[in-house]
Amino acid sequence: MFDNLSEKFNSAFRKLTNKGVLTETNISGALKEVKLALLEADVNYRVANAFLKAVKKRALGQEVLGSLSPAQQFIKVVNEELSSMMGEKNETLALQGGELTLVMMVGLQGSGKTTSAAKLASRLKKEGKKVYLVSADVYRPAAMDQLKKLADDIGVEFYNSNPQQKPLEIAIHSRRQAEAKLMDVMILDTAGRLQIDDDLMGELVEIKDKANTNEILFVADAMTGQDAVNVAQSFHEKLELSGFLLTKMDGDARGGAALSIRAITGQPIKFIGVGERTEDLEPFHPDRIASRILGMGDMMSLMEKAQEHFDAAKAKEVEQRIRKNEFTLADFQDQLKQVQKMGSMKDIMKMIPGVGGNMPKDADLDDGKLKRIDAIISSMTKEERANPKLFNGARKLRVAKGSGTEVNEINRLLKQFLQMQKMMKKFSQMGSGKETMRAMKNMMGG
Repeated sequence: MFDNLSEKFNSAFRKLTNKGVLTETNISGALKEVKLALLEADVNYRVANAFLKAVKKRALGQEVLGSLSPAQQFIKVVNEELSSMMGEKNETLALQGGELTLVMMVGLQGSGKTTSAAKLASRLKKEGKKVYLVSADVYRPAAMDQLKKLADDIGVEFYNSNPQQKPLEIAIHSRRQAEAKLMDVMILDTAGRLQIDDDLMGELVEIKDKANTNEILFVADAMTGQDAVNVAQSFHEKLELSGFLLTKMDGDARGGAALSIRAITGQPIKFIGVGERTEDLEPFHPDRIASRILGMGDMMSLMEKAQEHFDAAKAKEVEQRIRKNEFTLADFQDQLKQVQKMGSMKDIMKMIPGVGGNMPKDADLDDGKLKRIDAIISSMTKEERANPKLFNGARKLRVAKGSGTEVNEINRLLKQFLQMQKMMKKFSQMGSGKETMRAMKNMMGG
């Protein structure tokens, strides 16, 4: 996400970096490029102008002009104003603590409400909450069946409604059930429409008022840009939304919705959907997103991903094996699988400061290569994984056929792994992992 926007921002900054002194003329030139980038990203025109005005005011003051490094200080100002435009800090759900919290999911049809409800339920469950999933969508065929299956998949309770119940009756009765079951959070998936209509709004307003809703999250497709913002504003005027959940942020989203929606409605983006898996839901951190847009990385999110997906005990065990020079292909395969859980290599690299903004467009970060390495190692016997020196021509041919690869790929993997083992031996003796990391990069990049 934001790839095109990041490229345009960094193009403008590079021109300023070459200037010994910043003046009103060259700052205005840079801001003109920034404005064009924002409008191309489908950011609301009024929001873009307000942002540029705030940046220019600070940039032309002593804060930047009196700085020892004016260009860097200017980037810092842009970073802070971007973060401010999106809300400055992450805002979480207003959980009631000891009482049931009812979260109502609203939005247009096709925005991803049902899958987002399940993703949110999964996230809350991991945080130790007892979650109750409820569908009040009596209009879309199989909507309830879809949510029930998702509830079963993630292991949370689902409210089985009576076929004759209307949405309001479902909301009120399921809330009573949730309270009786001592649930912490009830997530209510409501019906959407292809467009806003009075019937839809009337139904949602009635549920909000009579079911004692605590949170109303508007689910918006990030791919729709300003259209999503306009629809969100209409919903907010009727329902007083408490926040937003943006879906498809991993797609070719231009970023307009994420950058505009807070400024227009005054309500925060609380979560973003970054993939199709149930676990692909992240809290929205404006400061981190601003850093990503400017190519400054996002180490906090990267560390959180690593903590979530890496087994600490296994990592300690692997460290010991490296120190004893006992690291095998099986260990390497296990590490690759844990890295893949964190997302694509391209997305991971973008989170590393100094890498994201300088990564070439044609950087060879094909996740398919990781899958081929995984297939090759999976086709080996236990003994071969432990001792690559066992390989002869016949063994390589068997592994190539079993993994759907070529013998030259087996040769390359074995050669690079043996090099990596040598580096790791040096690492254990010298205490420096720089060469080891280079060897791992060569293996994964082919």
